[in-house]
Amino acid sequence: MPMHNAEIADAFEDLADLLEVEDANPFRVRAYRNAARVIRSNRRRIADLAAEDLTDLPEVGEDLAQKIRALVETGELPALEEVRKRVPQSISEMMRIEGLGAKKVKALYEGLGVKGLEDLKQAAEEGRVAELEGFGEKTQEMILERAADAAEKEQRSLRNDAEDVAEPLLAYLEAIDGVKQVELAGSYRRRKETVGDLDILVTAERGTPVMQRFVDYDEVAEVASRGDTRSTVHLRSGMQVDLRLLPQVSFGAALHYFTGSKAHNVAVRKLGRKRGYKLNEYGVFEGDQRIAGRTEEDVFASLDLPYIPPDLRENRGEIEAAREDRLPDMVRLGDIRGDLHCHTRYTDGHAGLRAMAEAARELGREYLAITDHTQNLKVVNGLDAKRLRRQMAEIDRLNDELEGITLLKGAEVDILEDGDLDLPDDVLQALDLTVCSLHSKFDLPRNQQTERVLRALDHPAFRILGHPTGRRLNQRPPLALDLEKVMRAAAERGRFLEVSAQPDRLDLNDEACLLARELGVQVAISTDAHTAADLDLMRYGLEQARRGWLEKKHVINTRTLKQLQKLLQN
Repeated sequence: MPMHNAEIADAFEDLADLLEVEDANPFRVRAYRNAARVIRSNRRRIADLAAEDLTDLPEVGEDLAQKIRALVETGELPALEEVRKRVPQSISEMMRIEGLGAKKVKALYEGLGVKGLEDLKQAAEEGRVAELEGFGEKTQEMILERAADAAEKEQRSLRNDAEDVAEPLLAYLEAIDGVKQVELAGSYRRRKETVGDLDILVTAERGTPVMQRFVDYDEVAEVASRGDTRSTVHLRSGMQVDLRLLPQVSFGAALHYFTGSKAHNVAVRKLGRKRGYKLNEYGVFEGDQRIAGRTEEDVFASLDLPYIPPDLRENRGEIEAAREDRLPDMVRLGDIRGDLHCHTRYTDGHAGLRAMAEAARELGREYLAITDHTQNLKVVNGLDAKRLRRQMAEIDRLNDELEGITLLKGAEVDILEDGDLDLPDDVLQALDLTVCSLHSKFDLPRNQQTERVLRALDHPAFRILGHPTGRRLNQRPPLALDLEKVMRAAAERGRFLEVSAQPDRLDLNDEACLLARELGVQVAISTDAHTAADLDLMRYGLEQARRGWLEKKHVINTRTLKQLQKLLQN
């Protein structure tokens, strides 16, 4: 089977990690990280493109293209195998812990012989980390806390990585003669930001060899169990998949049961018991008689409830809302008119202004905000006032030429430690909008971090708080930030918060989206695109917003351009 994009990206991430520990050329390390990002976010399967000119991909030159081909064709990346002879592969596990950069990981490896998470936890528990020069008790406590979190999070896949594995398997099962229905259930169907195991439900004609074909799937690495109605396998990616073969009469009940969440199911069963019903994966029963179960709609109708979308099934009030006919009319992809956060070659993006504009127009966007980084972020050549004004002039010229799309003049402005913004007021006021973000000093205490953001919110040029908690899924925890206090201040000042559609951010999370709705804070769902292909990531942000009960009226980039401009001016 061809390699998944996630597998290719992981190999280049590992290579970058290990080279960074070796103090390799930082530009070389950055090139591998950029390649991993481009590959992971690409909607096309890179392995299928290996025979083509891979240098058409952003940030992929001929040397990287040759490495990708070698990896796809042989399953190995020679450069990675070479560095693994010098640095243990397990060291890259420690790079996933926030606060442990390459220098500290190298010090732990060389000073204590720590080669992975288990070694690290043991060294911290024994107090040896605090004794190492440059560490101390505080760092040791942080390691103990975050190493445990890192080990747990590694078991869950980012949603886009899970899709890369799940969708081909779903298509494979649907193609089996005799199969009638195939549905993914569990957290995947509820559109959670990370996915553990995959739960697949199937109905088929009698005698269809579903289970045999399932365990024969090319990507199966291990068959944990095989039965007539249920089998469990582990895929090459490490993901566990459970397949259940069901009678048609129970399919809806089973789909509801295995979609979850557990808390939602408990609440629904409790509602059923009040009516004298028994609900399980086989149906809704009154005594021995099955009264519903063929479809999910039938299950809900038996309780006098309308259909509750899977996105909402977390027992956060959806059952009460359904009973009172006040389920949210959740925002849809077709409601999105523009994208308010993207980067170009001016800083760390991989496409020019025109290419980004044309790609956004192809996706049906009416406007696109160009928000390159500003001067404080020197590692990506952030824009100073002079270069930003040059970009603004180029945007004006392009808008005179472009049809069907308008570029907005923006910037992703750094919030400094004291809460100031990192560009002069006169240039900030000349922009159409600002996305103001935290890119440094992540370890400030909660009160100080919160005050930092509150002060930034007071700046007259502040518009949108970018990826508000600074988290990266499976890599970096959220900042210590009083998010409710920040949201209340944003509501008072007419500021907005971003829901980043980047699959490794999805920041705000779903619970924070729900809080924003309750506090009257509007959001911008934006892609933070660094390539033209990234503009198509919008749907991940939509899924996050929907899980947070957000409707069209809560999202500022569902407005027309004139409506948005008025909103931003106010």
